[in-house]
Amino acid sequence: MTRQSVNYLICAAARRAGLGALHPHLLRHSCGFYLANQAYDLRLIQDYLGHRDPKHTAHYTRVAGVRFEGMWEK
Repeated sequence: MTRQSVNYLICAAARRAGLGALHPHLLRHSCGFYLANQAYDLRLIQDYLGHRDPKHTAHYTRVAGVRFEGMWEK
């Protein structure tokens, strides 16, 4: 299966479901944000997403500040 056919299938399924424009890369980002919000290790997320540089993976942890709410409460 080619990259273009996967893109087409995902976009077509999203249109039929009424989700609007949805691309495979958006699903990849959603997965990264989900793993970061579940407090998975940065190296694990990096490996799962196939990032060579940890700076690319750190993007997902910067916006996951909700993980730290209540950390300093007694």
